[in-house]
Amino acid sequence: MSKSSKAEFVKWFGPLLDALRDLGDSGKPREVYDRIAKNHNLPDSFLDETVKSGTSRFQNQVAWARQYLVWEGLLDSSKHGTWTLTEKGSNAHLTDKEAQEIFKKWVAIHAEARKSKKNEQPQQEIEQSLTEEIELPKSSSLIDILRSLSPLGFEKVCRELLRESGFENVEITGGSADGGIDGYGTLEINPFVSFKVLFQCKRYAEGNLVSRAQVGDFRNAMIGRAEKGIIITTSGFSNAASQEAAREGAPKIELIDGEKLVEMFQRVDLGVKRRVVYEADLAYFEKFK
Repeated sequence: MSKSSKAEFVKWFGPLLDALRDLGDSGKPREVYDRIAKNHNLPDSFLDETVKSGTSRFQNQVAWARQYLVWEGLLDSSKHGTWTLTEKGSNAHLTDKEAQEIFKKWVAIHAEARKSKKNEQPQQEIEQSLTEEIELPKSSSLIDILRSLSPLGFEKVCRELLRESGFENVEITGGSADGGIDGYGTLEINPFVSFKVLFQCKRYAEGNLVSRAQVGDFRNAMIGRAEKGIIITTSGFSNAASQEAAREGAPKIELIDGEKLVEMFQRVDLGVKRRVVYEADLAYFEKFK
């Protein structure tokens, strides 16, 4: 089997463009994932599959598809958390054949660039680095550190994160009689409006997803005690859990998975040190060849 046949993410090129058009030409990653899943009637069993790090295989594949479409000039390269179609992308309706051609084009471009940089790098390694089994760069070391903390230590660091993110009067409850509630805090919207928030911390290993039942149990524990709930985990949430958290007619629960948790630490510079790394943008220079 060829490397290109293993790159399953290529099948999401067209659906990703379609999903963004449905969303008005732009959307947050979660909105895009949900729209593709809805458009293609994807089952929970597929959406709950994970890669080795514990992140969603489906989301990983769509993120790779997005990267190739950025290189091709069909999506904007903005790093501000919103995926946006370019003018070229808004008018593009890719067939499977066209998606494969884009994939092969950029594999060749990057392979050539890497060979020029390091001639001794095996061609097989170059091609493998551009397929779905290798994940997009992220701060995996931070999530590993968070997973290594004690349960109480994880609750304490989540308390610090919430404080740095604008919450006040943040406390952890401790003990076993908290009804599933690990802590609480107050979020002030403006000088006139604030509300109490309860949170739960789940320090899970990779691949151990928070279930729908756990979200339901947390909501039952918070009813009558607070207006809002947050579940923070170092892993992820099953698709059914995400649906339960956003269920109409029930108090909404915010879900913070491992990837978003890392982003939140980076946003407030808590427990991390900034380091800027530059690399050539091959898509930019391609038009000058």
